[in-house]
Amino acid sequence: MHAPRVALKACAGFVLAWLCFFAIAWLMPTPQGLSAQGKATLAVVAWVAIVWIVEAIPVGVSGILVPMLLVLSHAVTPFPKAASGFAAPVVFLCLVAFLFSAIMQAAGLDRRIALFLLDRFKASTANGVIWGMFAVNFVLSLVVPAANARAAALLPVTNGIVGLFGNSARERDAKKAIVIQTLVYGSMIGGMCILTAHLPNMVVSGLLEKQLGIRLSYFTWFTLQWPYLGMFVLTQFWVQRYFKARAVAIPGGRQAIVNERRKLPPAARNDCAVLAVFAFVALMWATEPLHGLQSEIVALIGLALMFAPGVLRFSWKEIQNRTIWGTLFLLGGALSLSAAISGSGLAQWVADHIYTVAHGYAWWLILAIVMVATHVIRIGMLSNVAAVTMIAPIALALAPRLGLHPVAFTLLVSDTDSFAYLLPTQITAGVIAYSSGTFTTADYAKVGVVSVLIAIVYGIFVMAPWYAYVGVPVWNPAAPWPFAH
Repeated sequence: MHAPRVALKACAGFVLAWLCFFAIAWLMPTPQGLSAQGKATLAVVAWVAIVWIVEAIPVGVSGILVPMLLVLSHAVTPFPKAASGFAAPVVFLCLVAFLFSAIMQAAGLDRRIALFLLDRFKASTANGVIWGMFAVNFVLSLVVPAANARAAALLPVTNGIVGLFGNSARERDAKKAIVIQTLVYGSMIGGMCILTAHLPNMVVSGLLEKQLGIRLSYFTWFTLQWPYLGMFVLTQFWVQRYFKARAVAIPGGRQAIVNERRKLPPAARNDCAVLAVFAFVALMWATEPLHGLQSEIVALIGLALMFAPGVLRFSWKEIQNRTIWGTLFLLGGALSLSAAISGSGLAQWVADHIYTVAHGYAWWLILAIVMVATHVIRIGMLSNVAAVTMIAPIALALAPRLGLHPVAFTLLVSDTDSFAYLLPTQITAGVIAYSSGTFTTADYAKVGVVSVLIAIVYGIFVMAPWYAYVGVPVWNPAAPWPFAH
């Protein structure tokens, strides 16, 4: 797209965003059942959605502006509460992840690791890279208890891999496919079947145990959820088709990878120390159930070790120049908005309307309506954990009213939340992937719309029948629980 057209689109989007903001906040009557704070939050959601989709202003700046918009519209006051997202634990996790990535880039370790993996997987095309990295992602899901942590761990490696490609139009599209599939789709899908591999899994299992007395063990969870792995085949087919990246070769093929590995100088003692710290952090993330230290605390401990005297062989300036600060500001703003959506009653108001629309239909149509509505609710939210914490109890309460099995319905609705692929700001892994700079929010949204539809169709026509096969039919609310408590 030519620069004048980009500028025109940005200007139009900027004006439209502010018009919608003021119209909703001050001109539109408050809808019945929605609080004044909820309507004000809706105005901010509209502003943010338009600005992010058309990229009217830098996304980092939009994140910084969110607290101001929340206060200006009277959605949240005072300002410290409106800006609370900037102090959220996940912000520190992402900050450390970005700093680690910058350190590995400065040391050249991202390239070294990328070449090693590509050589081992014998990958010569973008398609081979994606499948190899999905295998890595799944193995990590067995030991790293959060999709965000896996995406953070793979960010420097993925950056190193895409750095091998050139800058032609086809190679740029191939890089987009690799980053989106590896860091976002792979992290989310790979974490669905392992109970501890995705924090929302723990939220849902805890809710079901507390409310229904049903305990989902590792084995039970895997039995119910393992077919989700097949969804990656469908997203891979679609992403490769959209970006036309399947046959895009790594420049020079496998021999180029071998040659590039031979050119690498021996690892310096400092670089070995960096890898040791990184390995320590990964190990601590993997053993979180044993030591109880949260991911962000472990990350900060790792950061302290990384900057111990003598570990690094380059200056702070080299690191800060490679750190994606704008993405961090975007994250803080998105979390602030997420808290406002939950706290203002906007999410509950939308849920009430879901029931009005969904009841009275066949089970599969009810699921489709609720899943679509869930994705609408998720547009302005970042945290999967926060979203599932809000959505899962609503789904559990809706199930008996809609005549559906509470466990199957809650799982299906909560699971589709993890596939919120419309904006990179909907899930932290998307924010981490966006920091690579390989794709725009428009690229992400265009490919993500179909990916969301794939997730919805997969949930209804693959996962729901599978649940029925193992004894938990979503259409039979009276079906007994088939697994031992």
